[in-house]
Amino acid sequence: MQDNLTPMMRQYREAKDSIPPDAVLLFRMGDFYEEFFEDAEVVSSTLELTLTKRQGVPMCGFPHHALDTYLPRLVAAGVKVAVAEQMEDPKFAQGIVKRQVTRVITPGTIMDNALLNPSCNNFLVSLAAAKEKRALACLDISTGEFRVTEISDGHKLCTELNRLGARECVISHRLAAELRETDGFPETRNKILWTELDNDDFDFSRAEEFLKEHFKVATLDGFGCRNLPLAVSAAGAVLRYATENLRQDAKHILKLEVYSVDHSLELDSISQRNLELVETMFGGGKSGSLLGVLDHTVTPMGGRRLRNWVLRPLCEHDAIVARLDAVEQLKLDPLTLAELRETIGVVRDLERIVGRLNIGSANPRDFQTLAVSLGVLPGVKTLLEVFDAPLLEQLNNRLELFPELSEKISQAIADEPPALLSDGGVIRPGYSQQLDELRAAATDGKGWLSQIQQREQERTGIKSLKVKFNSVFGYYIEVSKANLASVPEDYIRKQTLVNAERFITPELKELESKILGSEEKARALEYQLFQELREFALGFTGGIQNAANALADVDALLSLAECARLHHYNRPGIFEDDRLIIKGGRHPVLDAAMTGSEKFVPNDCLLDGDRNRMMLITGPNMAGKSTYIRQTALLVVMAQMGSFIPADSAEVGLVDRIFTRVGAADDLARGQSTFMVEMVETANILNHVTPKSLVILDEIGRGTSTFDGLSIAWAVAEFLHDDPGCRCRTQFATHYHELTELAQTRRGVNNYNVAVKEYGDQIIFLRQIIPGATDRSYGIHVAKLAGIPTPVIERANVILELLEKAADAPRDAIASLPRNTVKARRKKGREDESDDMIQLRLL
Repeated sequence: MQDNLTPMMRQYREAKDSIPPDAVLLFRMGDFYEEFFEDAEVVSSTLELTLTKRQGVPMCGFPHHALDTYLPRLVAAGVKVAVAEQMEDPKFAQGIVKRQVTRVITPGTIMDNALLNPSCNNFLVSLAAAKEKRALACLDISTGEFRVTEISDGHKLCTELNRLGARECVISHRLAAELRETDGFPETRNKILWTELDNDDFDFSRAEEFLKEHFKVATLDGFGCRNLPLAVSAAGAVLRYATENLRQDAKHILKLEVYSVDHSLELDSISQRNLELVETMFGGGKSGSLLGVLDHTVTPMGGRRLRNWVLRPLCEHDAIVARLDAVEQLKLDPLTLAELRETIGVVRDLERIVGRLNIGSANPRDFQTLAVSLGVLPGVKTLLEVFDAPLLEQLNNRLELFPELSEKISQAIADEPPALLSDGGVIRPGYSQQLDELRAAATDGKGWLSQIQQREQERTGIKSLKVKFNSVFGYYIEVSKANLASVPEDYIRKQTLVNAERFITPELKELESKILGSEEKARALEYQLFQELREFALGFTGGIQNAANALADVDALLSLAECARLHHYNRPGIFEDDRLIIKGGRHPVLDAAMTGSEKFVPNDCLLDGDRNRMMLITGPNMAGKSTYIRQTALLVVMAQMGSFIPADSAEVGLVDRIFTRVGAADDLARGQSTFMVEMVETANILNHVTPKSLVILDEIGRGTSTFDGLSIAWAVAEFLHDDPGCRCRTQFATHYHELTELAQTRRGVNNYNVAVKEYGDQIIFLRQIIPGATDRSYGIHVAKLAGIPTPVIERANVILELLEKAADAPRDAIASLPRNTVKARRKKGREDESDDMIQLRLL
């Protein structure tokens, strides 16, 4: 088959064999990227392009300048893409044009700005396993962040994968087989691309040698990897995979950080979703989430850092207090706060610019942006010097200045450089005398020749003298035979014709060398100068990354201070005991969304590890129970991430985990009903809760019969209160009024309800949480507000009255009620339906 292919198609097959088998190949041919065979079918289907055939070979393609349009769509569809570029100018190629695969783009190895979300990291992760232990390595190739951890708890592993929001995970064939056999894939399996690698890629010795070679070190102990062989295996595999796809060494990855998931408040994927920390449950947008309220960052790095803080609140008292101290000082100086935000707002994505510089994909505008961004650092340092909060002083000390690099870029790069180096005009005039001469030759060559011709005509007196050009001799002077006697001695005869002779001069040949190919030479020299500038800038990689990291922290702190200033937040007190005392707390998202005269109703919270261990909250739907309990969890998240909170005052004892069970939904993909999902989530809480946890429960047991549901809810509440391994702070919202009796037998349970005012058959929700139990659910009132037809509401009231008198009344007793109590609207096609049938249908 290979022998029958044309040279072009053989070249295509060779390129195809060099990439992962599940990747499609975009093959550059002139002004188009072409796809053939099975790749053409995938690309045409994904991009809705016309699929054609030539000599029986399926093919499709698109213009090379449309790559930035089509590539994001392919990657978003989960397609791995390899790009083969032309490595030489077709005009000068000897035979077939040389082509080479320059990069392989997978969801976890994206470097293109057009494919990246500036406010989110793009993590590629790897998993390695041995016995009961798991190691997870995460790498953001676009920013250079590279971290690894070892985890023995499978639940924590799933939590960390969700928190990272990983796009792609690499694992060995052996581990993949084990996970499939035990259905042990983490819960993110439907959101992540799983890439299987050879088992040898996770071999410890091979991974260790690869990492040592990359970092140019003799041992990995300096990174904290001693006695962490599984972590080294995962880290080596993920970095090798990334660099092989990039076809580059990724020199901007300068360190490997070992971290522990135990150093942050644990928020599993369910709690992240229920609390809408970084995106809403419906629509998935940032607006309407906690991050949407807190995010006033002005740089991409700051946006990513704040997002990470929201998903990874702190668990260490001193670290939280240090952030709060910094936020407090910034909030109390609004003028400097505003000036800092304005100054930092000029900074662009330094982390990703440095990444592109190191892999050679940075364009001229990246250099200009880099110089402008680095140029504001002195102003930032000056403004930060007015603060004495230890964290702000530390960050200011980490802000290194780069005057030499900024000056070099400003001298070299034009004021308005093109996006592409190949377009020319990148290097500023005056930076290189040789380049200036070549550019002048390319633009002024004809003028120079005209000047020489006029001068030689005047010098020789030969009015018919001409300066001409041909491909054999280049530039020459032509003189008719009648004027040969006037030819100067310094003319060198080159060719004799019938009616004329052709001459050259040293000056003309020197000018020829400047003119001919001057444009190509200028571009070649410009490329060389650009690469020299790039090499110079690479020497500052580590310093720029450190400064970018510090700027990200500063920007995130400024955002929290600005949010506290705008919304009148107050500083929470942080303690190491089990208290959770909030006065006048408000839901941060709803409070920020309310405008004008409408104001959010504040509420208190009193929880501790003793007599106020569980708040049992009853009250009608729509009254605000779910909002209130979510509010408590959100305020704890804010406090432990180092943010001021919307409350009059707060005393927050450190929480290690937050668990939520809110809402109901089927999981049809796993064949689980609403009730099964509820029970699975409840089981997860009961199996992992600790005495330092905060548990938020809403309507446990409502997906089954009344007595089943009540029994389960009762038992869950008792377990959380009584079990020595739990005894945690809990808010339990329920419609089961019977549960309020727990307060009579459990010293740590206290009843609360949502205040309601009644006016006749109307109710008003006061949104106020008050001590005591409620004895009514007001469900029929809520149904009326929802628009349930009046006959149904009237019939429901009759049935409710009967049920309240005799909870075990048989169905036929209800159905035998007088017919005149039924006022039903007969629909078309049911005019002949009896009242008895209507009664049964309503029941």
